[in-house]
Amino acid sequence: MKKIGLSIVFLVLVSCTTKSSNTSKLQENKQEVPFTWNAANVYFLLTDRFSNGDPKNDMAFSRVEKTGKLRGFEGGDLRGVIDKIENGYFTKLGVNVLWMTPIVEQIHGAVDEGTGVTYGYHGYWTKDWTKIDPNFGTKEILHELVKVAHANGIKVMLDAVLNHTGPVTEQDPLWPEEWVRTIPQCTYDTYSNTVTCTLVKNLPDVKTESNQEVQLPEHLVEKWKTEGRYQEEVQELDAFFKETGYPRAPRFYIMKWLADYIEEFGIDGYRVDTVKHVEETVWQEFYTICQKAFATYKKIILKNYMKKIFT
Repeated sequence: MKKIGLSIVFLVLVSCTTKSSNTSKLQENKQEVPFTWNAANVYFLLTDRFSNGDPKNDMAFSRVEKTGKLRGFEGGDLRGVIDKIENGYFTKLGVNVLWMTPIVEQIHGAVDEGTGVTYGYHGYWTKDWTKIDPNFGTKEILHELVKVAHANGIKVMLDAVLNHTGPVTEQDPLWPEEWVRTIPQCTYDTYSNTVTCTLVKNLPDVKTESNQEVQLPEHLVEKWKTEGRYQEEVQELDAFFKETGYPRAPRFYIMKWLADYIEEFGIDGYRVDTVKHVEETVWQEFYTICQKAFATYKKIILKNYMKKIFT
């Protein structure tokens, strides 16, 4: 072991003292190390608490209610993550995977969980899976983040929340009973009391076990119409269900919405939340849908590359 250690030090010293003469040879002999998830250096960050790159987006949806200590949005956003990538913060740490908390639109209101008024700063209280929360950024900024990360040899992994919506507030209505359950609350003493139940009070549990076809929630329909994208979203859903043959059950809507971040932005993977609280077969279904989305993304990239070459 001592000889190996001395050899390594010697090589380092030689490379430092003869850099100008040997740089080209080192570059010629350097081999690209294939990426493998089994050897990934993952950096986990709470998006809202990491770095505030754009103070102008710190306040969205009039989230102005006084909160408990550190229970509100603090300003961290996608722009802040981009800044850290570009200044080499992650590269210096040897990081090649960023795992970010959910960036989808959170409930607009707040709840008191016993620790004071709380907003969905953490990203796990989803209101709309199809939209990025303005507190975190925009689609354009997410595109930029993925592009910059990939250019620096860093993959991007998001959190997938599949088994529950955000809490109900005056501004955030309960999803239809065909979509979610509000009772019983999990007691964790049997399989059913761990999976087919709500994790905590006022956290509606998505009926991931159901194959019953359901319609879009009316509040989501109205939201999309107000935002001017209802037709686009419905057309995409129609195409998805026609192509896959899946029933229009709650879990497949959400899986489609999450997979869109892979197909549109090039997200490299998902860490799945509350694994043990969802039926085992659901995760295999999610994997299949994500893999298909990734294949589509690669085709799009190749097509754009070839178009660039021949035009």
